Amino acid sequence: MTLAVLTSTGNTLEPADAAPLAEELTAALRAAGATEVERGPAGLRHVVERAEQSHEPVLVVADNLVAHPSLLWMLATEPAGRTTALVVPDPAGDLSDDRGKVLPATDGPGTVRYGGAICVAPADLPVLAKVADRPDVFAALLEAGLVPVATPLRLLRAELVHDAAELGRARAEVAAVDEDRARLRMAVKEKDDFFTTYAVSTWSPIVTKASARLRLTPSGVTAISVLFAVAAALAFWQASRPAMIAGGILLYLGFVLDCVDGQLARYTRRFGAFGGWLDTMADRAKEYAAYAGLAAGAERIGLPYAWPLAITAIVLQTVRHMTDAWYGALHDEAASRPRPQAAGGVGARLSAASTRVQGDTGSVAYWLKRIVVFPIGERWALLSVLAIFTNGRIALAGTVICGLVAFAYTLALRSLRALSMRVGVLDTVDTSRFRDDGLLVRRVLSRAKLPAPLAFAALAAVAALALVVALLAGWAEPPAKILLAVVALIVLGAGLPARSRHGGPLDWLIPAFLRAAEYLFVAAVGLSGPAPTPVVFLLVFMLTLHHYDLVARMEKGAPAGRATGDPLGWDGRVVLLAAAALAGVPTAGMVVLAVLVGGTFLINAIADWRTGGTRP
Repeated sequence: MTLAVLTSTGNTLEPADAAPLAEELTAALRAAGATEVERGPAGLRHVVERAEQSHEPVLVVADNLVAHPSLLWMLATEPAGRTTALVVPDPAGDLSDDRGKVLPATDGPGTVRYGGAICVAPADLPVLAKVADRPDVFAALLEAGLVPVATPLRLLRAELVHDAAELGRARAEVAAVDEDRARLRMAVKEKDDFFTTYAVSTWSPIVTKASARLRLTPSGVTAISVLFAVAAALAFWQASRPAMIAGGILLYLGFVLDCVDGQLARYTRRFGAFGGWLDTMADRAKEYAAYAGLAAGAERIGLPYAWPLAITAIVLQTVRHMTDAWYGALHDEAASRPRPQAAGGVGARLSAASTRVQGDTGSVAYWLKRIVVFPIGERWALLSVLAIFTNGRIALAGTVICGLVAFAYTLALRSLRALSMRVGVLDTVDTSRFRDDGLLVRRVLSRAKLPAPLAFAALAAVAALALVVALLAGWAEPPAKILLAVVALIVLGAGLPARSRHGGPLDWLIPAFLRAAEYLFVAAVGLSGPAPTPVVFLLVFMLTLHHYDLVARMEKGAPAGRATGDPLGWDGRVVLLAAAALAGVPTAGMVVLAVLVGGTFLINAIADWRTGGTRP
């Protein structure tokens, strides 16, 4: 449900033109889901009071706006439930669109201007209440520190009109656009990756339209894409040339459907926390299932080292995604409260260069920048092509090599840019939750309150990596129980500064370092056992589901649920795994831990989403 109000922004239309336009806007607002539409400043105050009581969003629309009704619908159905504003491209505008956030232009002209409509989320209603009597509500909201999400026009049209001539031109522009066709094309991400743009998005809208006609839900399409990925993994496991070709094709088609589920959600405006969470979790499960299929197939035909490559790929990709999630949160935090002292330095120059390249859409530099980070489209394309023409081991090796290059590139540049931003982000959330601390850290180790949490987390990851390298190189002989015990203690030491402030410019790396430390310790236990590599992969896979669950709930506005306050945590798992290794039963310990982590994830996810999730 949504409440709406039409406000006057200097409307100079004649009554004969203004009245029909107001009726058109009222009808459009009703179609967008508004249950109540009022007019004028008094109406805005009344609507805000009602909205605060009922916890509903408020659509504030200028009464001289001529626009496609779908634009108001898009504002009212913002997927994450955030405040969002309609913006119009304008090289001389007074606003800038920074990573999808609307900010006042500070250095020269902006890139967009206000389009005359904003949907204020329930969380931001107190800000709207304070400025309800101001003549220019949108400008007042920005002055009060509100940072709306941008809803661009793209293929649709919207214009604020002031006389009959402008009204006629605006209506003609709106009528000239096939609204449904434009919405279908707009369901495709505006700036996607190279492979997705040219090998998927060129024809995926056809599948999206067909899915809508068949009344499939976005989550239903996600489920079908999972079936394709599982079929691809089974084909890779067979490892024959026809099977590898079939697997590559199925993996590609599964990725197409992975794009279609999001396009269908945007086209039909059927969003929900559950759908966003499911899409994120399914993406990772499908990719890692493909890794397992490739490794099992390579082993089936006698190719060694495939499972270690699959484990390396899953660890590398998960740690990368942890840095992606928290760097994105850091960047958004910096954009919402820029600081003057952050204007100089190498990082600031890199940010400016990145902005210039991103603005040069379609150029060679633009595409190279998007390809070098090795996004999901490029990863799945590489897996498919290498599987079709070579074998599972080469496909996994190629994925690992490209992933390492991408990780080194993004980590170096993002660290420099983060230093220039001079803001923290991990201290703005439940730190212990996203650290994934268990009872041992929360109740015992964190009492030390040591400083430098990033240094301790990095040391834990380095110690675990050093043990893995030593075991692989033969510098340490299995079972290496003393070394395992020492490294376990070093890893657990990362919990000593858990209560200290995580507000440093590079502290967004802490979750990634903790994930790396735990996964690498699992690998070390597997090597020292030795435990079967498929079992090591299974445990790491279960752990990644748990950690992606934490991040997905943050990114998709999902309920915290039972994932908050996990009594075991990374520290408890390290203790249990070390105990199993020292007792000489590492394989059994891994299996038990995999069942425990996977079962807990599944039970909690089902329980939380049944009680707090929103299904699309």
